Amino acid sequence: MMKSRVSFTWVNAVCAVVCLLACSCATPVKETAKESTKETAKETAKETEWQTHFDGKTLKGWKPAEFPGGGAVEVVDGTLKLGMGESLSGVTYTNKVPSTNYEIEVEGKKIQGSDFFCALTFPVGTNHCSFVMGGWGGAVVGISSIDLMDASENETTKYMKFDKEKWYKIRVKVTPKKIETWIDGEKMADVELEGKSISMRAGDIEQNVPFGIASYQTESAFRSVKIRELGK
Repeated sequence: MMKSRVSFTWVNAVCAVVCLLACSCATPVKETAKESTKETAKETAKETEWQTHFDGKTLKGWKPAEFPGGGAVEVVDGTLKLGMGESLSGVTYTNKVPSTNYEIEVEGKKIQGSDFFCALTFPVGTNHCSFVMGGWGGAVVGISSIDLMDASENETTKYMKFDKEKWYKIRVKVTPKKIETWIDGEKMADVELEGKSISMRAGDIEQNVPFGIASYQTESAFRSVKIRELGK
């Protein structure tokens, strides 16, 4: 009887040790899962946080682009207004902007004129290009330049009528693999970057690098300019 009691006690002790080890191992795993969830939540929050780059009151963070014969640049009634010039009019952002993994959202309108009311210049890695709205007489939409071809002659070329005094929501998304653009939620361009050359159209528009807005012989206004960085 004594031998059986000793064996039973020894078995109980072994079981107790195994249970303690199992519990101590499980705790760090649970904490790690919690930390992972927190990091995911932080990353998601980062992706949805838009930063405003026009305060609606001043040109803080912007400078008029020195386009020959350019129209006046001023803040009027909470909007960034580009006056009609002999050719290009515009503004260039003076602070740092992301080069990839980001989105831009701009709200703009044509007031009067017969050509593009918005050419939005932005970085694509170490290069830059412009999303043109209403060029070549008022209807061409596209990106200048892809493989040295302008918005009027590459894969992004589209045609769209822009009404005067109507606000349009413009969005651009840049990742290491793609450039995507939208106007009022309708996709305008979806460009795979592999094997393609991205560049600016040669000329005065290069003054908008790295980030800027221009119009051509057209008066326009912008009431919102926002950027957000995306998770890698």
